[in-house]
Amino acid sequence: MSVIALRPGEFRPPVFELKQVVEELADVRQRWRASQKRSTEPGGRELPSREALAHIIDGLRGVLFPMRLGPADLRQESEDFYVGHTLDSVLHALLVQVRLELHYAVRHQPYQNALGMETDAVKLVQDFSLALPKIRSLLDADVLAAFEGDPAARSVDEVLLCYPGILAMIHHRLAHQLYVLGVPLLARIVSELAHGQTGIDIHPGAKIGAGLFIDHGTGVVIGETAVIGERVRIYQAVTLGAKSFPTDAAGKPIKGRDRHPIVEDEVVIYAGATVLGRVTLGRGASIGGNVWVTHDVPAGAVITQARALHESVGG
Repeated sequence: MSVIALRPGEFRPPVFELKQVVEELADVRQRWRASQKRSTEPGGRELPSREALAHIIDGLRGVLFPMRLGPADLRQESEDFYVGHTLDSVLHALLVQVRLELHYAVRHQPYQNALGMETDAVKLVQDFSLALPKIRSLLDADVLAAFEGDPAARSVDEVLLCYPGILAMIHHRLAHQLYVLGVPLLARIVSELAHGQTGIDIHPGAKIGAGLFIDHGTGVVIGETAVIGERVRIYQAVTLGAKSFPTDAAGKPIKGRDRHPIVEDEVVIYAGATVLGRVTLGRGASIGGNVWVTHDVPAGAVITQARALHESVGG
């Protein structure tokens, strides 16, 4: 930055060495693109937009729960009109983002077939829209589970409006559908939007049954290949993670393998518990706070710190 001598009372804006910084940043970008074997992007941005997806998800929340998460001045007699108008808008916006991901996949994974991409993008968004009623039903079960499972909850409306676990599940239900339909990057962005707001980290690949109640929620981590049954309750700082990562000949983790827990129906996992690997928590099991689980747990079992320690030393 150039230093300018000023007379008393005189103001002159500072001059920064922008030319040098711009040139050096361009060099860094070019080195990165070369190292990743990436071409330039003459047609504009090639990746989906977090900002656009945030707007789309906000609209979809209103579509799913118009009188609770829609506009403040919405009246029930206008509910269907609002849902139709908003849905049309967000689906067209989603189609733009889907196109970006599909084009990106073709550019960076040449084995994929680029023919019929527009048809595939439209079909994907159509299929996503047709899944929204089922997603609403799953979310109704989640809201009801939170209301029934928390004595502090005064109404289902309070749960829907206030609980971070419900916000995380709205995002997850939408993100999981995108993941299943074949746009994992969009799905991951949607999940991370909720992660940033709630501290709840659910990979969009996780399969979660109806009626999940995430109480408090901060610090919860649910991995990509986790499978969670119905009416499961999870408290804050619970991890459903991977125990180890098999590697290939180059020492890199092998992707795509089932490596996260299976949690059967009506399991309760208390705060701070860590469950690692492809283990099964049997139906109705209860996992105590701060317990570390790396083995299958039978149906109906109660695992506490004392029992976990006893079993780990072969008692």
